[in-house]
Amino acid sequence: MKVTIREVSGKSDFKRFVHYPNELYKDNAYYVPTLESGDLDSLDARKNHAFEFCEGRYWLALDEKGSVVGRIAGIINYQYNRKVGVDFARFGFMDFINDDSVVDALFDTVEAWAREKGMKVMNGPLGFLEFDASGVLVAGFDELPTAYGKYNFPYYEPQLLRRGYVKDTDWVEYSVTMPDDITEWFGRTARLVAQRYKLHQADISTKKKMVSYFPECARVLNETYRNIHGFSELSKGQIDDLIDQFVPNLNIDFVSVILDENDKVVAFGISMPSLSKALQKCRGKLFPFGFLHILHAIRHNDTLDLLLIGISDEYKNKGINAMIFDKIAPSIKKYGIRHLETTRELEENTSVQNMWNRFENRLHKRARCYKKDL
Repeated sequence: MKVTIREVSGKSDFKRFVHYPNELYKDNAYYVPTLESGDLDSLDARKNHAFEFCEGRYWLALDEKGSVVGRIAGIINYQYNRKVGVDFARFGFMDFINDDSVVDALFDTVEAWAREKGMKVMNGPLGFLEFDASGVLVAGFDELPTAYGKYNFPYYEPQLLRRGYVKDTDWVEYSVTMPDDITEWFGRTARLVAQRYKLHQADISTKKKMVSYFPECARVLNETYRNIHGFSELSKGQIDDLIDQFVPNLNIDFVSVILDENDKVVAFGISMPSLSKALQKCRGKLFPFGFLHILHAIRHNDTLDLLLIGISDEYKNKGINAMIFDKIAPSIKKYGIRHLETTRELEENTSVQNMWNRFENRLHKRARCYKKDL
């Protein structure tokens, strides 16, 4: 196939760039579209505070008729590179048909750009931040992804291996079955931990109260994730971005914030009803009716996505998880939640994965990040 690479420039190109995966996977039962408006904001330096220390370039692969047959982004997170002392360039927003000439054209382009920028290692798929969709799905092709995961065809990994990429790290995902007596599982441990360390639940009875704790939760998040693959410390602007992204869809019944005796945030947990089926119905569009599917999913669901858990260093491995889940457990029962999706966890993060051993669970999805010396 004759392939033309076109750098994304202008409103029309950006729309084609974010829409392409929704076209590529339009007949796939396991693909969950992202909201195209959200993707456009992520790529816009005026709206994404990650550009305070990141830069990005984007390309489309076009066939002889001018139809899009692939896309890729090149990203450099300078703050992360300074932290780890390696000149990484990231590739992300990667999708393509199964054609060697398309894949080669895309990767020749992004790798050449990375070399021009003085980068030494190509790493990905990664976004600007740890919280962007990352990795290539390598197991679980017949499972529905979470709204914050990403589906891809099985041919992605063979194409990357053909290009000389090797495994960097894996993320795993678990489906956990909630027992009928979930409210009894954590209560005793939670009470003992609260008494021993003089901890208590924050009052987050309204979204306004919940949001008031977010800056402190971000401090805990930075502390918890500072050594996680691909993570760089969140700035105030990025915290505001996360608030704008997550808060509108949060149900306060599934959020826990833990305070010490001085009302300082020491831990938090954020989960939300699954939006995967709602996003499939939306087809990547909030309007005119997409938001109705999302509202319905928030209120009526049998699956809960666990998004984030953050625990300050001084309270790690002290049973704080029990307090977080003790707060959420009554809502799990109230809403009829039967399954919890863990979202992507690094495969070496056994401290989190061990939480699921007490329940019926299965490791049902695996995603992989790759690297290649330039």
